[in-house]
Amino acid sequence: MSKKIDGRLRRKQRIRKKISGTVERPRLTIYRSSNHLYAQVIDDTTGHTLCAASTNEKGQSGRRNKSNAVELGKRIAEKAKTAKVETVVFDRNGYIYHGCVKAFADAAREAGLQF
Repeated sequence: MSKKIDGRLRRKQRIRKKISGTVERPRLTIYRSSNHLYAQVIDDTTGHTLCAASTNEKGQSGRRNKSNAVELGKRIAEKAKTAKVETVVFDRNGYIYHGCVKAFADAAREAGLQF
């Protein structure tokens, strides 16, 4: 793998040592592929994904940019509310809190998720 990916994976391991999703506060994680963004709300005690959303879903105008990250943040917050999740722990997955990741997190907070 490249140095860039190895560095992100090392950061991800450091973060995951400290962050874990529980029943009360599941983990909200984001993944950036080269073309799309994916978000999941995960309960790590049982290993279940409570809800998920992506820019790759049917009917979405997908590509990885800030405006679609804002849309994704709002959509995952709505899905989390229907799954009766109010507060989460944010896992940036080793990515820098900047650009699409920051836009996603801000939109999810505005839509009602607390973290």
